Amino acid sequence: MPRAIEVRGLYYRYEGMDGDVIVDVNLEVERGEFVLLTGASGCGKTTLCRCFNGLIPHFYGGDLRGEICVAGFNVRETPIHKMALKVGFIFQNPDSQLFSLTVERDVAFGLENLGMDREEIKRRVDWALEVVRMKEYRHSAPYELSGGQKQRIAIASVLAMNPEVIVLDEPTAYLDPKTALRIFQLLDELNQRLGLTVVLVEHRLDLASRYASRLMVMSRGRIVLDGDPTTLFHHRLEGYGVTTPRLIRFFRELEREGYIVEKLPLTTEEASAVLRRIIS
Repeated sequence: MPRAIEVRGLYYRYEGMDGDVIVDVNLEVERGEFVLLTGASGCGKTTLCRCFNGLIPHFYGGDLRGEICVAGFNVRETPIHKMALKVGFIFQNPDSQLFSLTVERDVAFGLENLGMDREEIKRRVDWALEVVRMKEYRHSAPYELSGGQKQRIAIASVLAMNPEVIVLDEPTAYLDPKTALRIFQLLDELNQRLGLTVVLVEHRLDLASRYASRLMVMSRGRIVLDGDPTTLFHHRLEGYGVTTPRLIRFFRELEREGYIVEKLPLTTEEASAVLRRIIS
């Protein structure tokens, strides 16, 4: 069975630009991984994600070199509408994806474009709304919903297409921390319960890193760090324009004071357990 994502020697330059935005990217993402992708603004995260679902090169054009396969499909050779069946894409602003008069119609939109049977559409819409816990809002207008609810509907519209991979480009940018946490918990559930491969672009490492099995850091179009979040947090991510979570900074201070922290904690529960060991 092919990997979820395979990239070899990837370079990309937008049309009319002088330099490459993506520079010699090589990566493999196994099925069922939860990958957290971060880096300073303008480092190439969004551009890389556009390569995963075929927006690059089919929509944006430009100069794409190298190989990229997602769910076994060569992105360069596969039309966008076929890639949409394998890769779901969630934008930063849910208003970019919601445009129908009701929630139900928004979730059904992609399925209707495929000419799917009416009963199958109903079954998939019901299932997707149930998964994101928004079934009672099916007859509501999207503009009546909160930002977090809108993002759940955007996720439902992607889930209804039954993709193998979902890519989210800073989906909590317009949400408060509490609502953002709920979105991350939903993504964790989709990853754990449904086995979906998740690629999440996010700056809120303090909230998101606890759910990721893998952290990638980009800088100037390259992937400069790639590994387990707790291991990578020993690096000085600030040098790449990334804000290290406060909890991690606190325990790194303890390490500088001579205390042994075998594994940096990602949650307050883990932090409490580490502190108890240090005190004892």
